[in-house]
Amino acid sequence: MPLRMSTDPSERCFLPADALGALIVAMGADGRQVIGPTPRDGAIMLDALEGPQDLPWGWTDDHAPGRYRLSRGAGGAFSHTVGPDSFKKHLWPARQRLFQSRRTPEGFAVEPPPKPRRLAFLGARACDLAAIRVQDRVLLDSGPQDPHYASRREGLLLVAVQCGQAGATCFCASMDTGPRVTQGYDLALTEVEGGFVVEIGTPAGAALLRDLPVREVDGDAASAPEAAAARATADMAGRALPTEGLRERLLDALEGPHWDKVASRCLGCANCTLVCPTCFCTTVHDVTDLAGDAERVRTWDSCFNLEFSYVHGGPVRATLAARYRQWLTHKLATWWDQFGASGCVGCGRCTTWCPAGIDIVEEALAAAGPGE
Repeated sequence: MPLRMSTDPSERCFLPADALGALIVAMGADGRQVIGPTPRDGAIMLDALEGPQDLPWGWTDDHAPGRYRLSRGAGGAFSHTVGPDSFKKHLWPARQRLFQSRRTPEGFAVEPPPKPRRLAFLGARACDLAAIRVQDRVLLDSGPQDPHYASRREGLLLVAVQCGQAGATCFCASMDTGPRVTQGYDLALTEVEGGFVVEIGTPAGAALLRDLPVREVDGDAASAPEAAAARATADMAGRALPTEGLRERLLDALEGPHWDKVASRCLGCANCTLVCPTCFCTTVHDVTDLAGDAERVRTWDSCFNLEFSYVHGGPVRATLAARYRQWLTHKLATWWDQFGASGCVGCGRCTTWCPAGIDIVEEALAAAGPGE
């Protein structure tokens, strides 16, 4: 008798490891492109998956400020934490054509971009889901919707993975964004011996399992999601960014001496904003060829770029100290004023991928001063 698929996360089932390929096939039904983690160029990247063979089986990653390394181990498909990619690049691409115009005998014809394929994400962590919720606030819920983001977000399937370990730069527990996946998922997988404990979050998630060989969870595996979250939380012991009063302390320290100190180390390379799963700043380019055809393209930009704050007469933030201060105080303070949430989800990518090893937790606490 097949299991009854409930959307109550307390009712769990078991998916054998050899059925993971069938799950990927189910996710890709109706023409969806399945995006998930895959090892490439010495990192765990998020790219199109053809099957379970593309997943990073046995790969683990080592994080430190300014350092990232992959190593082979005895782990499963999701033994890593996070790489330089985030799912942002598939919902808010680094290069997005807004429209194209072609010269015709009658004048010009304007062509919108083609409708993107529907997407399904596999392997999203709690911080990834929190980042998507932040992007939803910015691009869907806080004024006019961005139609290009909305078209990619529509009908998105999200199959999350519970973290069983944290990287050395992770601090999601103190940001209340993880490590436990609790919302915003269709399915949540916890990797255990022989397969996955599955929590069902939506009817769409239940439908994915309809033809898969799932069975009842046996023994201690029923509590695997909670056990995994406890291990990952313990890994983050001693690394936290207390948020109580942080916004006010940062805004009170805008003229403090620490900004010049951190700027003396900052390279202004914008790596932190490029790997951040919530940064959304862009610029627009109009490009015309010799035939008179043209396109308008939107690309990622960064508040670390000197030209980003250019207005008539010059840039508003001419020094690295001013640009670093803008980034940190927007992310952790004034984002609350704009969008009612923090712009940081505690994934630690900005620290890992900073070539100077600048740690956002250390710098925020140093700039804001001790709390009460």
